[in-house]
Amino acid sequence: MRNLIILGGGYGGLRVIQKLLTSKTLKDISITLIEKEPYHSLKTEFYALAAGTVADSHLRVAFPNDVRLELKFETVSHINLENQVVDLENGDQLHYDDLIIGLGCEDKYHGVPGADKYTLSIQSMRRARKTYQVLQGVKANGSVAIVGGGLSGVELASELRESRPDLTVKLFDRGENILSMFPAKLYTYVQSWLKDHQVEIINRANITKVESEILYNHDKPVSADAIIWTAGIQANKLVRNLDVEKDSIGRVLVTKYHHIPGFDNVFVVGDCAALNHAPSAQLAEAQAEQISMLLQRKWDGKKYPEEMPRIKLKGVLGSLGKKHGFGLMGEKALTGRVPRVLKSGVLWMYKYHSGY
Repeated sequence: MRNLIILGGGYGGLRVIQKLLTSKTLKDISITLIEKEPYHSLKTEFYALAAGTVADSHLRVAFPNDVRLELKFETVSHINLENQVVDLENGDQLHYDDLIIGLGCEDKYHGVPGADKYTLSIQSMRRARKTYQVLQGVKANGSVAIVGGGLSGVELASELRESRPDLTVKLFDRGENILSMFPAKLYTYVQSWLKDHQVEIINRANITKVESEILYNHDKPVSADAIIWTAGIQANKLVRNLDVEKDSIGRVLVTKYHHIPGFDNVFVVGDCAALNHAPSAQLAEAQAEQISMLLQRKWDGKKYPEEMPRIKLKGVLGSLGKKHGFGLMGEKALTGRVPRVLKSGVLWMYKYHSGY
């Protein structure tokens, strides 16, 4: 029996499992998922958990219940590519024939002193819960600083404005504009929405140091009752420590078949893989679809296709609280209530009609 191990039950890992278990040709294959949490988490919505507008029970999806799938709720401590072994923190060693690495990402602090110690995060369910607890403990009329004006920072700021209208919310961003990866129509709309809702935007920021309840912008101290970091990501530390070729944020440079060069039985999915797209749940799922196809061809003794189909992403949708949003669908920019309704619909479909 061939043994497939999947590290991480995020968007990529779960989609591979769903695709493989619905395959009628899957036989003599054992699938083991290693994941810290006993459920799949809707990571794209952790900003709402942190802000206190969604309960964490609403952001969980159960893993499939199937005799062909073994679930191990443990933490991976080491990956030995040469010997095809995964070590767990509980001391277990697991051998694999095929491996999928989907361990996700971590905050990247860009060498800013104190940022890792004194800032909050929304990169995991546990850290988002802690952020929620701190934010709800902030005194009335207190202040919150969010570092990073990308999608996560903007959604968190807008949701926090609804959750705690008494708070002063400051959004620090290095660029000339927040959401600089979007067209001008979108970031102008979002910037106006935030200003209309009393979120202070500090552009061209340069956070040089963070201390307890103080961040330094261009070396000038700014006090805040809570500081949340959303200013960049990097691949999981285990992946960054692999002796393989990686990009500047520790993501593995993979082949067109999504495996590590020289290790054609080790696939990398999601935020751990360096691709020509910005990291996203949608990208991880698209990758996972291709990986599951490749695995089935491999197990059936068939050759891989000469050329892989180009990954096509449908677009991006963002929230501005519960009633407004923004998005980019192909070349079309969307603002207002429509993209917010669309995002809610996509989430509902994902939770209740996803794959398996």
